[in-house]
Amino acid sequence: MRWTIIGLLCLGMMIAYFDRVNLSVALADSDSDTPLKTFLNLTDYDRGALNSAFFWTYAALQIPAGWVVDRYGVKFPFALGLLFWSLTSAGTALVTSVRQLFALRLLLGVGESITTPAGMRWIRYHCSESQRGLAVGLYMAAAKIGPGVGAPLAAWLIALYGWRMMFVVLGLGGLIWLLPWMKLVKNDDRQIEALQAKKSPGTQVPFSKVLASPVIWGTVIGTFCYQYFVYFCMTWMPAYFVERRNLSLNSMGLYTMFSFMGMAVVATLAGWAADRMIARGGDPVRVRKGFTIAGFLVASTELIGAMSDSSSVALFFAVFSLSGLGLMTANYWALTQTLIPGAAVGRIVGIQNCAANIPGIVAPLLTGWLKETTGSYDAPMQAIWVFLLAGVAAYVFLVRKKYAPGGAEAR
Repeated sequence: MRWTIIGLLCLGMMIAYFDRVNLSVALADSDSDTPLKTFLNLTDYDRGALNSAFFWTYAALQIPAGWVVDRYGVKFPFALGLLFWSLTSAGTALVTSVRQLFALRLLLGVGESITTPAGMRWIRYHCSESQRGLAVGLYMAAAKIGPGVGAPLAAWLIALYGWRMMFVVLGLGGLIWLLPWMKLVKNDDRQIEALQAKKSPGTQVPFSKVLASPVIWGTVIGTFCYQYFVYFCMTWMPAYFVERRNLSLNSMGLYTMFSFMGMAVVATLAGWAADRMIARGGDPVRVRKGFTIAGFLVASTELIGAMSDSSSVALFFAVFSLSGLGLMTANYWALTQTLIPGAAVGRIVGIQNCAANIPGIVAPLLTGWLKETTGSYDAPMQAIWVFLLAGVAAYVFLVRKKYAPGGAEAR
């Protein structure tokens, strides 16, 4: 049953990303009868602002969402969140102005804010250390499969029915998930947490001590840098493929799928491989940190493709670099739980996921500004490279076992 629930969590994450990436695809469309960007008369800066709107509320509510799942458990907050965001996404079909669309994306961020704190809390209290890399890998892989499947699906629906019907189908379709979730999931994570606290009271770490640790600040910086690249790919890569590499809307959807699906596969395999290395006696911190740094370095090869005049080279490195980033996807999340044991996991995940989604605001806005200012995608791509190298530095110098609050050796 544990892995069945993990499967449901993964499906819920995929649905969240369907509703997150659908706007990016709609804004890249220029082939349908009345494209959304033409209907609303959007500039590049407008497109960047609309792509960022979701993340203003999503990032701001991560810590409150973590408190909610710590206080009320995972089952019901997750269900209510999905119900709200699905109806909000479907309601996008009714927009007639930029302000309405911006407001609905803000509301979408409110509904989806519960997703990662809830899922990571459930995994924390239902999976052991030697299972957690695979479980987190699958959950985070679902976050990549979501846009990987959602982008071509949205493109296909737009080509057949237009952007309004696309929002309706993807929004209301997600409500089916609620049926197995309410039937199969127990509201038991708070009871498990209390039992673990009684068995190991010494592992509890004050929340204030966590916030003062170099580990959490290194994690925040590294997470921001990782997600900057991810959210560029989610919000602007569809337009980059169409406008810079001259792909059709359907081809764009396929290459976006290849990039995110590659990341999902690598994330799952890397999480599993790290688990096996730890089960055989490897140090959890060293193993997961090694995978994390390797992911940053492989992802930095995106600059090679971006600076090439060859579309074939550019498309190869677009897929290769984002896939390689999957080496760190499961491991940097699991590493946080290894280094900070016994703290309120929902709030810790909330802090990390807040850092993970501020780039959702910065990346589309900065990319839109750089593109409009310079007239090309070169400067936005160079910015990605700078952030990835900063992420390496954060994990090398700050995310270290000796800085862990309470001591990682407690695990």
